[in-house]
Amino acid sequence: MRKLTHEEISRNRNTLEKLDQVKKLPVYVILDSIRSSYNVGSIFRTSDGAMIEKLFLCGYTPSPLKKEVLKTALGAEKSIAWEYVKEAKEVILKLKSQGVKIGALELTEDSLPHYNFTQENFPIALIIGNEITGVAQELLDLCDFSLEIPQFGTKQSLNVAVAYGISIFDLRRVFDTK
Repeated sequence: MRKLTHEEISRNRNTLEKLDQVKKLPVYVILDSIRSSYNVGSIFRTSDGAMIEKLFLCGYTPSPLKKEVLKTALGAEKSIAWEYVKEAKEVILKLKSQGVKIGALELTEDSLPHYNFTQENFPIALIIGNEITGVAQELLDLCDFSLEIPQFGTKQSLNVAVAYGISIFDLRRVFDTK
């Protein structure tokens, strides 16, 4: 086994100029009041890896105008469509009116394990909530479903960027399995 060089890896990657030709994962991601710029940058980078439709930054979620977001996004702010909308509810209602199902990455009494998601549920908007308080109940009330990542240790949750990474790549796996 030989590790690929950066040049070899780059040959098989999309470019900014060709992004309009890339089949995107039909997922919109709503970040609601994420406090850490580093988490937001990481979510941008992961969103590029999964090639989602669009990121919505809501509440006090920092944007790529902050250097700390740029530091961890590593240029993904150029390859992922994003928009700042103060109220997450506004984005949810707009997407819902377009036939997009709304889900939250949150522990609820009815949450599904992330690996039980099915193709019939696409397109979706996935709400990612604050690192401490999670997804607000007001937003959960607008959701069609919630997804959870089962925990087997003593902690109740994972870092928000890590949890997002697990869930978005599992959604990518489900979407690509046809």
